[in-house]
Amino acid sequence: MNHAGPDSDNESSLMEHLLELRTRLLRAIAGLVIVLLALLPFANKLYAWLAAPLLDKLPAGGQLIAVQVASPFFTPLKLAFFVALVASAPWLLYQAWAFVAPGLYQREKKLALPLLASAVVLFYAGCAFAYFVVLPSVFGFLTAIKPDGVAMMTDINAYLDFVLVIFLAFGASFQLPVALVILVLLGWVTPEQLREGRGYAIVGIFILAALITPPDVVSQLLLAIPMCLLYEAGIVASRMVAPRSGDAASPS
Repeated sequence: MNHAGPDSDNESSLMEHLLELRTRLLRAIAGLVIVLLALLPFANKLYAWLAAPLLDKLPAGGQLIAVQVASPFFTPLKLAFFVALVASAPWLLYQAWAFVAPGLYQREKKLALPLLASAVVLFYAGCAFAYFVVLPSVFGFLTAIKPDGVAMMTDINAYLDFVLVIFLAFGASFQLPVALVILVLLGWVTPEQLREGRGYAIVGIFILAALITPPDVVSQLLLAIPMCLLYEAGIVASRMVAPRSGDAASPS
């Protein structure tokens, strides 16, 4: 008679985890593909919407140009994929959550869901802030300071890359409160240390804003000022979730 030993149990458990991981990955990819296919017919309209902040600031008759032959085809597709990735982020994160949740403690589950939801909302807020506030201000500033006799004729692919960098910079920077809360939960810092280090943080924020934004004062200020406010929000949130002595986590 054959008896299953510890090695057999470990192999079975590993296979179950790998199968679950494959299932979650396939579901995540399927959701992303469905959203992308739904957006492809509107790729050109999406690009027209994205180009509006620049076109509104250009002189009458101003327009974008396509330097490469295939740019009018591939650039809107690239944008559609980025929009699909951002739009399907809740579904992708849910699949990741469903995979790791069974191994978390009850307290970790209660904290992880609000953190994930906050991260998604803050990323969307950062992108919206970039589109409705930052881009019009930046393009208004750049068109105002251009030398006389110089016509702004931006390539559509270069413009898309520029805007995507802005979106990613602001979307990631708006994660600051979530990052601070995680640091406090890990015990690496305390809310009191965050408050005491506020001055250093502000200096670091302005340096970071100068590094990741285009070389103009407007976009740097429009990133640094919200990040300073988000830092304060992170301090408040970290006080609410800071571990207290005597707390005990119990497995689910």
